[in-house]
Amino acid sequence: MSRESHVQRLKDSDWGRYRELRLRSLREDPDAFWNTYEEEQGLTEDDWRKRLSENPTYIAVVGGEDVGAATGCPHYDREGVAALVGMWVAPSARGRGLACALIGEVIAWAREEGYPHLYLDVADENAAAIKLYERMGFRPTGVTNHMPPPRDHISEHEQGLKL
Repeated sequence: MSRESHVQRLKDSDWGRYRELRLRSLREDPDAFWNTYEEEQGLTEDDWRKRLSENPTYIAVVGGEDVGAATGCPHYDREGVAALVGMWVAPSARGRGLACALIGEVIAWAREEGYPHLYLDVADENAAAIKLYERMGFRPTGVTNHMPPPRDHISEHEQGLKL
């Protein structure tokens, strides 16, 4: 990362920044996320604040612009393990190490919280993301599924990292 870029954890008072970045990610890369732009654009300020207060969300900033995000949370389907969700870096900011920095923050959070594993889902066709996660130590678990409608044509697989 260059000197003009950094990663920070958001507070619930940063809800407007997060909303703007999250909606941008859903518009620009809709096939990378379970939720759709239409679902999330209607969320209230309280909804956004709740997200940020319940789960650590980190953003990457370059030259004062928010360009990436990642969130850590308890796994949605398995008790006692963590998940990495909402991972995204704007195309214009890719290749600067920001994704690794964001993932690194979520890994650090999961370790600090005592989780033994961190899991994520990635679309099978997203070769760049798969390579990124493998560089960070994640490995396929053998669990596969499909995105929910309207993107149920997209298959994805789970990757895990032993902490």
